Amino acid sequence: MNNFVVKTIANAGALAVAVWILDKITLTGDSAGKKFGTLLLVALVFGLVNFLVKPIVQILTFPLFILTLGLITLVVNALMLLITSWLADVFDLSFHVDGFWTAVLGGLIISIVSWALNVVLPDKD
Repeated sequence: MNNFVVKTIANAGALAVAVWILDKITLTGDSAGKKFGTLLLVALVFGLVNFLVKPIVQILTFPLFILTLGLITLVVNALMLLITSWLADVFDLSFHVDGFWTAVLGGLIISIVSWALNVVLPDKD
């Protein structure tokens, strides 16, 4: 359970950095509290997408992974971010990613920041 909370906090922090850096990834809300709540919900959705969908996509793209020496991972991360944006729209969360290349940059930022946060945050599960 502690590991789940740590990963969700890391995802929320990484998503916040991506929203802060990229203008085409938007998170809107009336107040800071509402934005924080939305960010946590989007982080949960992002975590679920990465847990459920990403392994299937990685298996299907394994030949491309070998062919591109791992660069296809950027595309897979972008697709996970676009799926999260779509699900956020379905669940009426105010999070949106505008375009594939924005998702690629956002996925790269989120990967780097969440890796750094997972190194710093405790993991006791």
